Amino acid sequence: MNYYSTNQSAPVVSLREAVVKGLAPDKGLYMPESIPHLPEVFFDEIGRFGLITIARTVARAFFGEDIPQTKLDEIVADTLNFDIPLVKVEDGIYALELFHGPTFAFKDVGARFMARIVSYFVQEQRQEEVKVLVATSGDTGSAVANGFLGVKGIRVFVLYPSGKVSDIQEAQFTTLGKNIVALEIDGTFDDCQALVKSAFMDEELNLQMNLTSANSINVARFLPQSFYYFYAYAQLARQGISTDVILSVPSGNLGNLTAGLFAKRMGLPVKRFIAANNRNDVFREYLQSGKYTPRPSVQTIANAMDVGSPSNFERILNLYGHSHEAISKDISGYRFSDEEIQSAIKGVYKGSSYLLDPHGACAYLALK
Repeated sequence: MNYYSTNQSAPVVSLREAVVKGLAPDKGLYMPESIPHLPEVFFDEIGRFGLITIARTVARAFFGEDIPQTKLDEIVADTLNFDIPLVKVEDGIYALELFHGPTFAFKDVGARFMARIVSYFVQEQRQEEVKVLVATSGDTGSAVANGFLGVKGIRVFVLYPSGKVSDIQEAQFTTLGKNIVALEIDGTFDDCQALVKSAFMDEELNLQMNLTSANSINVARFLPQSFYYFYAYAQLARQGISTDVILSVPSGNLGNLTAGLFAKRMGLPVKRFIAANNRNDVFREYLQSGKYTPRPSVQTIANAMDVGSPSNFERILNLYGHSHEAISKDISGYRFSDEEIQSAIKGVYKGSSYLLDPHGACAYLALK
């Protein structure tokens, strides 16, 4: 399958080029030329399937033309060596637990899959060492560092904002050594992301260093995140729940939400999505007004969502033909303060003994 730029002024490229380049020459994000629609029988039977079977079915639809099936199946199984359970929080509300991977970050799925895809292309092409640049507000850095640790032919540079990452997450990507280099930046996540993007726009630097990105701007990072939307639905189907499914997604850089929207386009029977924002709510504002006004991010307790200029907004626009009306038909948006998030965590734990993290609490409040 070929991939085109959201800015539509760069040549279409193969999956290998889209993954290794990360960002298109015209500064756009790569999108697949077509989105495969999975057969109805798959959804009729989905409740009988496990995570690996579901993920392999979705992966073959997107990547099967470019990677041999046996290798792709191996990559999927190696990526998903942990469960992603759907847990009941209260009547009508479930939490998809994405923290069972090696770094306890939801990004373990995308980061581990991407690491194995990049490694496959590097070894297949016998090309020179690839340098992976990644900006992080916490989750991405630890997940990417762990996913790429020790992978031959790849060196990872993690850029993170000073004082805005938890001690545990900082330790996860600053203490590994080997092929992982951590760079502490005096600024915000948006500053880190801007540095990564500017590096990709420097043609001379790209030629010298052979750069790619492990942020959700890379198709090999965000597309595999669609796997767990199908698996969440499968777990609901086993309980006889298959209609009126609403998915509330903690939203920062919008990669996770975009992956869910791709799953819907592939046939996943979801009624609606909710984008749950903290105080960094430029996407919620767009949904309400039709105007997109990026701005510097502000620090909150839901720090993985502290993004004032979400990269994947371009993909969502492209997916819906730049129609605000079409986007707002599928997605609602809500914003919550630190105080509301803290109150939700306390209230849910008191009522059901389920402990939400700040990002999950945002999504919970949006559903309510």
